Amino acid sequence: MSSTIAAPARPSDAGAVLHWQQGFAALGEAFFTRLAPTPLEDPHWVAADPDVAALLGLSPAWMGSEAALAAFSGNALLPGSAPLASVYSGHQFGTWAGQLGDGRALLLGETAEGQEIQLKGSGRTPYSRGADGRAVLRSSIREYLAGIALHGLGVPTTRALALVGSPTPVLREEIETAAVVTRVAPSFIRFGHFEHFAARGQIEELRRLADYVVQRHYPECRAGEGFGGNAHAALLHAVSERTARLMAQWQAVGFMHGVMNTDNMSILGLTLDFGPFQFMDAFEPRHICNHTDRLGRYAFDQQPLAAHWNLRCLAQALVPLIGDMASAQAALQSYADTFNAQYLQCMRAKLGLRQPHADDEALLAELLRLMAQDAVDYPLFWRRLSEMVATGNPAPVLALFKGRDAFQHWLLSYQKLLAQDSRALQADLMLKTNPKFVLRNHLAEQAIRAAKLGDFQPLQTLQTLLARPFDEHPRHAAWAGLPPDWASSLVLSCSS
Repeated sequence: MSSTIAAPARPSDAGAVLHWQQGFAALGEAFFTRLAPTPLEDPHWVAADPDVAALLGLSPAWMGSEAALAAFSGNALLPGSAPLASVYSGHQFGTWAGQLGDGRALLLGETAEGQEIQLKGSGRTPYSRGADGRAVLRSSIREYLAGIALHGLGVPTTRALALVGSPTPVLREEIETAAVVTRVAPSFIRFGHFEHFAARGQIEELRRLADYVVQRHYPECRAGEGFGGNAHAALLHAVSERTARLMAQWQAVGFMHGVMNTDNMSILGLTLDFGPFQFMDAFEPRHICNHTDRLGRYAFDQQPLAAHWNLRCLAQALVPLIGDMASAQAALQSYADTFNAQYLQCMRAKLGLRQPHADDEALLAELLRLMAQDAVDYPLFWRRLSEMVATGNPAPVLALFKGRDAFQHWLLSYQKLLAQDSRALQADLMLKTNPKFVLRNHLAEQAIRAAKLGDFQPLQTLQTLLARPFDEHPRHAAWAGLPPDWASSLVLSCSS
C-alpha cells in the first residue's frame, strides 16, 4: 500500500461536514509537531457512535461513506484538517518520566462547535519513544466502549466517534490486528502539558498555554474576584474542583482508571486515556485493576488521593505564573471538601435519599463495610436495592450477602430513613441513578473475542445497552447478571 496520504475528499463529499477553527494549533510550534497519519491497510468499519456524530453535525449517510472510512483510518485528510502531535511530560507512577507526548495520536483539529477530533493508533510520531504508534483492536474496543459507558452514566469523559479495524499485524504480548479510534473532547490538554514547559523553564510558553486554557475553557477565572484577581490561581482552583467532582463520580459508579499518571489527567476534569480500566464487580476497596501497578498506587480506594497528588504536581508547574507556592496550595485547599460533598451527594442518590439526614454518613459507611466483608457484587447490589424500594421485595438483594443478619439490621435502619419521604420518588431517583447495565470486563471481553472473528453484533448490542444503561432492555437481561467464574482470570495491564 502507498505510504502517501490521499488527497482531501471533494467539497461535495465533505466540504460542509466539519467546520474547523484555530484551537490548540494557534499556540505555536513549540507545542506540537505537524505530520500526517500513517495510512492503514485495508481498513474496515468496526463501530460508530451516532450520538457523537450528531454532536459534530455529521449525517448518518456521510458516516457510512468511503470518505468517512478513509478519514477515520488515517488514509485521507478532511478538508481544512492539519494534523499534529502534541508534546507533554509527566509523572508516571509517582516518578518523573520527562518528555512524553502523543506517541500514537494525532489531533486533526478543532471544530467550530468547540470539539477536538483526534485519531488514536494512527502511526508513529516524534514522541513514540521507539514504539510503533499503532493501537490494537482489543484495546481500541475497550476505549470505544468506555467513553459510551461513562457518558451514559453521566460521568465526564472523552468520547469516541468511530472505530476502524485493519488486518495489519501489530505486536504486543502477541500478534494482534490494528485499529484506529477517533476520539472527541473539548480539549485533550493534560496536566503534563503544563509540567513540560515548567520543567524546561519555558515560562512564556507556559503562560501562553495557561492563558489559552483560561480563555477557551475557564473564562470565569479571568473575570472572577477570587484569589486577588490572579487568573492562574483561579484556574488551578477550578481544575481542582472539577477533578474532585470527577473522582467522586468514579468512586460512586465503581470505576477504576488504572493509570492515573499526570499525563493522563485532563485539564477539563474529563476521564482521559483508557488503558487497564475496570468497573467494579465484587466490592473490594483495595482492588487493583492494573496488573502493572504492583504497589497499588492506583487501587480503587486510592484514586482520590492520587488525583490530589497529581494536582499538587500541576500546582508546582503553575507556580511561576501564580507567583508563590502558598497561593498555589491555597487554590487546592477545597479539594477534599469538594470531593466529600460530591461523593455524599452521589451516594445519597444511589440510596434514594433526596435530602441529607443526620445518620446517612454512618449508614453509608456501615453498608460499604458489609459489602466489602461479603465481596458483594457492586452494580448488582445497587440495582437490586433500587428494585427493592420500588417493589418492596428484599429477597433479591438479601441473596447477595453471606452475613444476612448483619445486613438485615442495616436494612431496618435504612428503611427508617426511607419512611421519611415518598417511596415512589425514592425508587424513581434510584432507578435513574443505579444502572442495570455496566461495562464489566467479561462483557468487553466477549465483544472483543467476537470482533476478532469478524462478528460485531455483540459490540453493537453492548453499545446500545451502555448508551442507555438505566433502561430495562428486557431482551438482554442476561447482560446484567453476575460475571461468570472465568471473568476473575482476566488480566489487564498498560497494554490493555
